Amino acid sequence: MRTRNRKGIIRAVLAGGVVLGVGAAVTLAAWNASDFATGDFQAGTFAFEGSPDGTNYALHAAGAPATLSFDAADDLSPSTTTYAPYWLRLGAGTTSDATVTVSSAGTTGTVAGLTYAMTELAADDTCNAAASGQSLIPAGTALDSVGPTSPTVSLTHAASSTDDGTAVQLCLAVTAGAGVTQGQAGGATWQFAAQSTN
Repeated sequence: MRTRNRKGIIRAVLAGGVVLGVGAAVTLAAWNASDFATGDFQAGTFAFEGSPDGTNYALHAAGAPATLSFDAADDLSPSTTTYAPYWLRLGAGTTSDATVTVSSAGTTGTVAGLTYAMTELAADDTCNAAASGQSLIPAGTALDSVGPTSPTVSLTHAASSTDDGTAVQLCLAVTAGAGVTQGQAGGATWQFAAQSTN
């Protein structure tokens, strides 16, 4: 009888152990958890534009560049200088600042004896002989060059997405030298390449 009771007790303990083991497994599973995070991504916008009059801005293609308004550019003679302004800015909605690199896009016709300089002015300054600002391209530079280094201009985007960035004015001064011949005609084109900086 005692043997039979002992076997019964052992069976009961083993059965209880099985139940306890299952209960422990369930309890441990309750200590596991998963957490998830997701992110959405959207690129900013970048609008770069130029203007020969400081009012009407657009992005001008290589095949249709903006026409600079040089004063008395059709009546040059040795020792005369003609001036033209050009404004650059970042348009509304732009979300980063920019660095603009100035380079020559070539010349057409005859430009012998013509040299130029380029100066950075405040947007509301007047581009003429009295203008003073930061020299970007030194006087005496050939029309098909930008000098020994590639000059750069910094542009800042507006704090509000509905406003345009602050414009920077470039003053180009073309000077006729002794090598200019009567009736010669030619032109020059400049490229302003903007790269976002942040």
